[in-house]
Amino acid sequence: MQDDLALFRPAAWLQSGQGPRYEQLYRHLLAAITSGQLASQSQLPPERDLAELAEVSRVTIRKAVAQLVEDGVLEQRRGAGSFVRSPPSKMEHSLSALMSFTEYMRQRGKASTSRILQRGMFSPTPDEQMALGLPGAEMLARVERLRFADDVPMALERSSLPRDILPDPNLVDVSLYDVLRTRGVAPTRAVQRITAINATGEDARRMNLAEGAAVLRIDRTAYLPNGRPIEFTRGLYRSDIYDFIAELRLDAG
Repeated sequence: MQDDLALFRPAAWLQSGQGPRYEQLYRHLLAAITSGQLASQSQLPPERDLAELAEVSRVTIRKAVAQLVEDGVLEQRRGAGSFVRSPPSKMEHSLSALMSFTEYMRQRGKASTSRILQRGMFSPTPDEQMALGLPGAEMLARVERLRFADDVPMALERSSLPRDILPDPNLVDVSLYDVLRTRGVAPTRAVQRITAINATGEDARRMNLAEGAAVLRIDRTAYLPNGRPIEFTRGLYRSDIYDFIAELRLDAG
């Protein structure tokens, strides 16, 4: 990194009309870290040197670096400087087992937490209406959460359920399936569709990813034993952390 100081010069990141300088520098450095251009454990130039290279004030540098530290992609070592943190190790997630995010993290000894982004009763979108077989006028329960494992943002999930299945969305905090089991309506089967997309805007920011970073979108429709669809979840999962594994068997016929 020390040999590529052009990365920090204004020509590499500063654009007219694209927001405050500290925000532009923050987004530029985040993209460089996410892409590997700034390698794991590499050190940023000292604050004074970085301000001279970027042709901005030290306050601007301090604000951009502070945001990267808050995002968990940089760490500041007392007396040593700012370093790119090592990325979380990848985790394999089997597609053959119907398991919630919380249960998956429990199995791996990780602390699962959630930040509620939206929760309540809403009119269904066309995708929700089709997946759950709902009439357009019927309200449904929706819970949108940012999911963390050991304080690392891992996924964005928006779960939608018929209101008779989840009459009070405020009951859902960490584990949706724990709530459904308590009510005796946990699904036993699900169909998932996986698509590779690029994270943009607020979704990318919430997951500490650069604009346009690759993520996995999974649409899951889950069913009761009688075949009724009772959950539609659309999730975005960090492809730099998740590996989804599917086991295939040869048909004996």
